[in-house]
Amino acid sequence: MILILRALGLGDLATAVPALRALRVHYPDQRLVLLAPRWLAPLVELIGGIDELVDTADLAHPRWHGPAPELAVNLHGRGPESHRLLVGTRPRRLFAFANRVAGHHHGPSWRADEHEVRRWCRLLAWHGVPTDPTDLGLRRPAPGRTPTGVTVLHPGSKIPGKRWPVERFAALGRRLAGAGHQIAVTGDVTELPLARRLAQLAGLPERTVRAGHTGLRDLASLVAHARLLISGDTGIAHLATAYGTPSVVLFGPQSPAHWGPPPERTWHRCLGADGGGERPGWDGAEAHPALAAVDVDQVLVAVAEVERMVRTTGAFAA
Repeated sequence: MILILRALGLGDLATAVPALRALRVHYPDQRLVLLAPRWLAPLVELIGGIDELVDTADLAHPRWHGPAPELAVNLHGRGPESHRLLVGTRPRRLFAFANRVAGHHHGPSWRADEHEVRRWCRLLAWHGVPTDPTDLGLRRPAPGRTPTGVTVLHPGSKIPGKRWPVERFAALGRRLAGAGHQIAVTGDVTELPLARRLAQLAGLPERTVRAGHTGLRDLASLVAHARLLISGDTGIAHLATAYGTPSVVLFGPQSPAHWGPPPERTWHRCLGADGGGERPGWDGAEAHPALAAVDVDQVLVAVAEVERMVRTTGAFAA
């Protein structure tokens, strides 16, 4: 049995998909157990290949009480806390980055300036597990009750510095609706007031607000069958990458070089922070300066570019 730790959020799990797939392929006869928050279960199903999800929302309260695993894999962080959690499960082997404080020396060195997808692929490659960093796709849910062909606006983020001003999102929504886009405004239940404010300022009907009414699987379906996504650097942007849905992602404080879609996918555009202007420690209550500098016209230009690219290539796919 292989125990894998990734007790983080939606975007974090999405960036670990190539590593998870590589483990599945390399160890076809092993049971894969993922330690991650229970609310991510619908996404785990869409990844495929994971045999069991054990609810692990943080490192302070591990939930593993099963037998010692053959292998433990730290896809969570550099340690030492995450290393120690996995060592506590008594694995025969541990795949993790070298960490002197945790007493773990058998592993590659951590690199701060590295894309999140490639970080975990490099860890596995160091241990002899072949990986494909481009293997980011998820199973595509049927539309069901979710609308298709909509332009999704996602104004929220748990991190205030990643939120583009709602007034600009509203101005953008108003202009896109005027150009014929059918709008859907998304978010979790805590972001419902923000989504409603966007719709109100944009003059959009209440039915466009899907925040608080869309579970994770329905959200995946909405993005998978959308015309376009515009969001900050948050989990839903990784769904657009996974499904090949055209997107414009607004970055700050993190850099798209670390968290953005693959640059070769020309139907995505990233605006805002770049490697030179990145300030990862930004903890202000307002949008990061690099994000705040992005105006509505810049986003509209990016929208035109990705839609022109789709028309030119005739198709897009994850």
